[in-house]
Amino acid sequence: MNQRILKFTSWAILLSMFISHADSYDPLDPFGNVTIKWDVISWTADGYVALVTMFNFQMYRHFMSPGWTMTWGWAKKEVIWSMVGAQTTEQGDCSKFKGNVPHCCKRVPTVVDLLPGVPYNQQIANCCKGGVVASWGQDPGSAVSAFQVSVGLSGTTNKTVKLPTNFTLLGPGPGYTCGPAKVVPSTVYLTPDRRRKTQALMTWNVTCTYSQLLVSRHPSCCVSLSSFYNETITPCPKCSCGCHNKKDCIKPDSNKLKMRGINTPKKDNTPLLQCTHHMCPIRVHWHVKVNYKDYWRVKIAITNFNYRMNFTQWTLVAQHPNLNNVTQVFSFDYKPIVPYQSINDTAMFYGMKFYNDLLMEAGESGNVQTEILLKKDKDVFTFKQGWAFPRKIYFNGDECMLPPPDAYPILPNAAHQNFTPFSRFAAFLVLIVVTVSHFL
Repeated sequence: MNQRILKFTSWAILLSMFISHADSYDPLDPFGNVTIKWDVISWTADGYVALVTMFNFQMYRHFMSPGWTMTWGWAKKEVIWSMVGAQTTEQGDCSKFKGNVPHCCKRVPTVVDLLPGVPYNQQIANCCKGGVVASWGQDPGSAVSAFQVSVGLSGTTNKTVKLPTNFTLLGPGPGYTCGPAKVVPSTVYLTPDRRRKTQALMTWNVTCTYSQLLVSRHPSCCVSLSSFYNETITPCPKCSCGCHNKKDCIKPDSNKLKMRGINTPKKDNTPLLQCTHHMCPIRVHWHVKVNYKDYWRVKIAITNFNYRMNFTQWTLVAQHPNLNNVTQVFSFDYKPIVPYQSINDTAMFYGMKFYNDLLMEAGESGNVQTEILLKKDKDVFTFKQGWAFPRKIYFNGDECMLPPPDAYPILPNAAHQNFTPFSRFAAFLVLIVVTVSHFL
């Protein structure tokens, strides 16, 4: 009986591990993660000084304001004597210390990045950005955040130091799951003249992965579709982002919009949405605009329906088979994403710096748009069966809900897959001429 229970327990553990991994796995960014690296750079009388560096290796998911928050649990009775480039949100009970009081005595410290503009003696490289970290695909140089921490009441050698446990990462909300700290080969550094190598005394890594399901069981964005060859506009599915209470939204023509402070963010980051049938803070509209002989053109518009949120350094990821033949992108920056070297069907779009990299809150300025010119591959190109519409759309790393395929705009029965607006006009003229000649 005990063997059966043991076997069942083993299978349950394996199944839970598989489900957890599947939830955090992103097929468009299979190697995306956040790696937190601790480098012990010197020993002290009762502990060590470590350089903590966070690398955001996610291709299109970044940390927006108010930025990241990191916590961990000490393995012994460690304290933080001082920090450079970051701070803990609470000092904790340091009453047993006399004279020199630690920066933090909590068993589980909560660390945040410093804001820009702090004095230089409180800064180190890659710190003090208010916790805002770019995605690796958008800006690798800004996808790093770092701080220095002096730890006391700890071991003073590689064999006596105990690694911190139970790491958590918020960015700025939930969604990340962090694994245990693991000792890795010591980091090697180059001196400024690049003629000498030094290395950390000890290094350990923590890897964190993101799962959209940990944030919400509903998506945070949706997609609507339209085309030049069909007057039907396929809207976002109803309640795409969940059916909220009427108190959670405001009608576009409501007098409440004139109230002072309507656009002021709340401490708990609760959204204030415009009342729509989809109830999503973000809608992405994909419009098949023009069909040329050798090219076709798509227009993409992103609309913000949240009155309390500006989206900084936003990213849009689209998956479509013809994105391997992008000829020109207007008013957005563009970068192909090739997670699998033999397949090039995914692209990341983001705003141009100081032009449209800020998506404003709901209102007249709460949208950004672009047009994409794509070259046809005549062996596969078609407008039939919804081929011209995207397979997946992501906004800021979260997958958006698409309409069901049977609701897509379809070709008219007599339409040819390569007709253009000009050819339709020409056919109309021919019909008039034939009709008139028949009566003459």
